[in-house]
Amino acid sequence: MATTNKDHIKIALNERNGFHVWWRLLRPHTLTASFVPVFVGTMIALNTDGINILVFLAMLLASMLIQSATNMFNEYYDYVRGLDSDESVGIGGTIVRDGVHPKTVLRLALIFYGIALLLGLYICMVSSWWIAVIGLVCMLLGYLYTGGPLPISTTPFGEVFSGFFMGTVIIGISYYIQTGSINSFVIFISIPVAIFIGCIMLSNNIRDLDGDEKGGRKTLAILLGRENAVRFLGLLFFVAFFFTLYLILVDVLPLWSLISFIAVIPAVKVVKGFKGKTNPLEMMPAMVLTGKTNTIFGFLLGLSLLIYFFI
Repeated sequence: MATTNKDHIKIALNERNGFHVWWRLLRPHTLTASFVPVFVGTMIALNTDGINILVFLAMLLASMLIQSATNMFNEYYDYVRGLDSDESVGIGGTIVRDGVHPKTVLRLALIFYGIALLLGLYICMVSSWWIAVIGLVCMLLGYLYTGGPLPISTTPFGEVFSGFFMGTVIIGISYYIQTGSINSFVIFISIPVAIFIGCIMLSNNIRDLDGDEKGGRKTLAILLGRENAVRFLGLLFFVAFFFTLYLILVDVLPLWSLISFIAVIPAVKVVKGFKGKTNPLEMMPAMVLTGKTNTIFGFLLGLSLLIYFFI
């Protein structure tokens, strides 16, 4: 039997069947963008007023469900608009390569949103009902990121929206539901995390630049051009690390937070991994490493706050 282009892509991406079909749909390398802010915000709260573990777990699960649903909306609406094909890289491939019905993906996204809403009700009951308003706005923007008449992901503002809402807003919510308050320290600490989350979106758009341009998108990577976009990605990494160092020097973050600078190593590899490459398959390792860089930085930043609490 002849091997199709679809089969070549599946082999190149090591896409397996069974459980892996649904796991890829979640786009696990992006889920760090939901785990890190909740963890960091909760660790800041731990050093302020203690934490409720159940509230932390509910917030973490709700955030990851919303992120997963957003990825599914992306899969569904890009397929509906004809932007994805069986040769597209960087998608779950659940519809175009694995043959899952598009409506199944859409229904699963809505189910995830429903579960997140139930968790949100619990969080509101033990904190404040204002959280419901903010949570609904975040869910709406998660849908509008790829759905609606003008998806945010098709504009130059995708990185800003994802960084602000998945970074600063989620850290702020995670802190508020534990302490009942908010302060400037929380906002300052959220900035480097928000930048790293924006970097995940930027690296995704660098990889997809050619296909997005053909599809009529106007992402930041397209406006800057591939080489300048890679340079800008490196600049964002530098700003995130520099601002973290500043927060340590002015005693907003503890000295222990220097351990987060271990993430400099993969960050440098990300930039090098994109340089001189134009094939999406060649850029996939750098794209995945961007998510890992965010995980390393965010986890170690949160861990440093946990260490500071016990010491």
